[in-house]
Amino acid sequence: MLTGFEGELYLNLMTFKKSGAGVATPVWFVRDGDTLYVRTVADSWKVKRLRRSSRARVMPCGREGQPRGDWLDAEAVINTDPATADRVRRLVAEKYGLDQATYEREENGRVLKLPYTIIEIHLSVP
Repeated sequence: MLTGFEGELYLNLMTFKKSGAGVATPVWFVRDGDTLYVRTVADSWKVKRLRRSSRARVMPCGREGQPRGDWLDAEAVINTDPATADRVRRLVAEKYGLDQATYEREENGRVLKLPYTIIEIHLSVP
């Protein structure tokens, strides 16, 4: 099921509000075995929604969320393991290189000190 994500730079991560409405966000991701990981700012809305419910949907997409596949049901949980966070940080740096380094800098060139968290995504088996 993860073959649709091979060679892709973005996935659309849909998380759900209390009302049940879905909110899709294109994000960078890495794959490690049968698991997809997203490294994101810890106080983002998608993280807040996932703390309430692990229900999610994912699909490969373009930079601005253009679909490149079908939505797949998934469970997305916050992973707080420091070893996993370090591994995912390295995998993201390998996959995205200078783009990732540039993304994590302020306008004046200083590295941002934002707290990041890891979202661990497991596709649901049909």
